Amino acid sequence: MATAGAAGGVPWEIVYEHEVDGNSDIYVLAAGGIPRRLTEHPAGDSHARWTPDGRKVVFTTGRTGKPQIWAVAAEGGPESPVRRNGAAESQPDPSPDGRHLAFISDIEGSDRLMTMDLETGATTALVRHPDGTIFGNPHWSPDGAQVVFSSDWPNGHQIYAVDAASREVRPVSGTKPGGCEPRFTRDGRAVAFVLRGNQRPTSQLVEQDLATGRRRILVDWPALNYDLAYSPDGGEVAFASNITGEWAIYRQRLSDGHAWRLTFGGGPARYPDYRPRAGAAEP
Repeated sequence: MATAGAAGGVPWEIVYEHEVDGNSDIYVLAAGGIPRRLTEHPAGDSHARWTPDGRKVVFTTGRTGKPQIWAVAAEGGPESPVRRNGAAESQPDPSPDGRHLAFISDIEGSDRLMTMDLETGATTALVRHPDGTIFGNPHWSPDGAQVVFSSDWPNGHQIYAVDAASREVRPVSGTKPGGCEPRFTRDGRAVAFVLRGNQRPTSQLVEQDLATGRRRILVDWPALNYDLAYSPDGGEVAFASNITGEWAIYRQRLSDGHAWRLTFGGGPARYPDYRPRAGAAEP
């Protein structure tokens, strides 16, 4: 169970989405500090991810009338669009080498998983399931060879992995309760995701070994637990839980399961992402 307060010993910095007075913006919280607001717009900003060098944050925003992908410097400043078009595009995830971006787009009328070359602007449709499919939460493997994602085709949300070169898709979760919000572990040998099913009032965060299919439970609080992210060294996770009645972000050490609450007051906080070690502030 979670305890209030801050954990010490390991430097960290987390970007996250926080709703204040009914509007969501992007904030950054560092060890020993107070939350720092990174964006401010009445349309709302969400689903923030660090670039691999820790210098920028990419995020989804509604400020153009449809969800679009924008970026902002890690220390703040003017925000700018990553792409300009009339499509609804969201949930960006930069590749480990910083050269590509995975995201969800309905640019041809229905959602699909796409990648973009950030230097040339060229795009590739990695996965397209039948019209009406709901895709979610792409995340690159540490070697940049694969992208995991969720899709509700053909029968409820499941986790899949796609080879970035061949576009070959294979199922990962493969169980009836399904899964969503996948994340590769730091060594790429396993994928963590949310296991819920049938709109139950609680959910688990589980980690599944890709070679053996074996699972271990990371978080099993009597609540909805979502939005997991691994620390740069893989020794802990951050996630969101509504265990207190309001969504808040927690850190949990994987060695012993000890957890700390990070966000307080103002409104729900979700979708944490650790700043890569190379860009993280010193404690």
